[in-house]
Amino acid sequence: MRPKSITFRLTLFFSTASTVVLLVVGTLIGTLVEAHFEELDVEELNGKLELVRHTLAKVRAPAGMAIVPQNLSDALVGHHGLSVAVVGWDGNLLFKSSGAVFPAALLEARPPEDSSRRAGPMVWEQDGQPYRGIAAAAVTGIAGQPPVTVVVAVNIEHHRIFMEAFQKSLWLAMAAGIALTVLLGWIAARRGLAPVRELARLTHGISASRLGERLPPESVPTELVDLAIAFNDMLARLGGSFRRLSEFSSDLAHELRTPISNLMTQTQVAISKARSADQYREVLYSNLEEYERLARMIADMLFLAKADNGLMVPSSEMVDLATEVRALFGFYEAFAEEHSVSLVLAGAGVVQGDRLMIRRALSNLLSNAIRHTPRDGSVKVLIDRRDSGETQLAVENPGEDIEPEHLPRLFDRFYRVDRSRQKASSDGAGLGLAITKSIVEAHGGTIRISSSNGSTRFAITFPAASAEL
Repeated sequence: MRPKSITFRLTLFFSTASTVVLLVVGTLIGTLVEAHFEELDVEELNGKLELVRHTLAKVRAPAGMAIVPQNLSDALVGHHGLSVAVVGWDGNLLFKSSGAVFPAALLEARPPEDSSRRAGPMVWEQDGQPYRGIAAAAVTGIAGQPPVTVVVAVNIEHHRIFMEAFQKSLWLAMAAGIALTVLLGWIAARRGLAPVRELARLTHGISASRLGERLPPESVPTELVDLAIAFNDMLARLGGSFRRLSEFSSDLAHELRTPISNLMTQTQVAISKARSADQYREVLYSNLEEYERLARMIADMLFLAKADNGLMVPSSEMVDLATEVRALFGFYEAFAEEHSVSLVLAGAGVVQGDRLMIRRALSNLLSNAIRHTPRDGSVKVLIDRRDSGETQLAVENPGEDIEPEHLPRLFDRFYRVDRSRQKASSDGAGLGLAITKSIVEAHGGTIRISSSNGSTRFAITFPAASAEL
């Protein structure tokens, strides 16, 4: 099932929250209005109760009770909807308004004289008419006679009619409010998500050929600034990757074209006319050199592809760097003598890693240094074990300084600074430093290059070994 849109979710959340608030507020308003009417009725009932009490207090003798009904009838003239009943201490009904009907619970009640302990008002319905009434004790002026019970009730039909109309209007207003909040919630969600749609519109126009475009962080809301910055950073990384891939493809085609062109040319020359066996053998030997060059290039590319995809897992053994460097010195001795370059080793250190891979990385640095060292120069390999446990190996050679803008790209594949540093392009395909960096990073180390004052230095830092053999 497809997830609901953010606009729908925000609208639903906003509408639900608003509906709950409106329901609570509407219920509270209805309750408060009802309580207000009850308070008004009780106040009116208490006023009439005091009137009845005042009338009963004037009775000084038992014979005076006979005129109480007449006095109460006279006192209640003009009070429509008001009903009064007086019940004696013996339970006899002393007075009741004409047509009034009271529930037995009120007539039989014996409320205390203390008004603070009086029960709350009672609501009942008689012949379709609602009433609210109270019962209270009243003391006569007759000495020694117990208090009588006075029941006072008022017709609340007009209150009920008003509350029904009020609640109907209130619920209609709440329903309209809920519908309005749904609409406003949808509009607010749409407008709030407008920057997101604008980001989507901009991203639709971005392609491999238009990776230079960026989202302006200053034009988006604060909540989306981090998203815009992260998106711009992603575009920058993708742009760099596409650029390097494009350059790599171009360089690879250029590097492959030379040996393939040589093979085609030599083959065409060889078959242009009949030749002796020795001449054919010479052509085949020449072709074999080109094949070997292609094989090395392909092997190097496969090595780098494994490194890029995390498939190159070095073995773990203790490697003595000084021993490996001395072995490489012996291997490059003839090559160094041919260029009149001396080799110098200073320091010692042991690291944990793959012996063959580390030797290959050192071999690439050493051959590169020898090729670019002037005659009668010296290539130095310096090994230093630091207090932190890390081991640094540096390869230094004299020669022309490399411009600072070229230093970060020396580890790119097929990258060469300029023709003046390509003494023999056939010596390598420009992958040695890239392979060296991949090997160092696979071992958890780092490699840095610096070039100044007529000296170039490659420095490898290996992490501390976890165990000693």
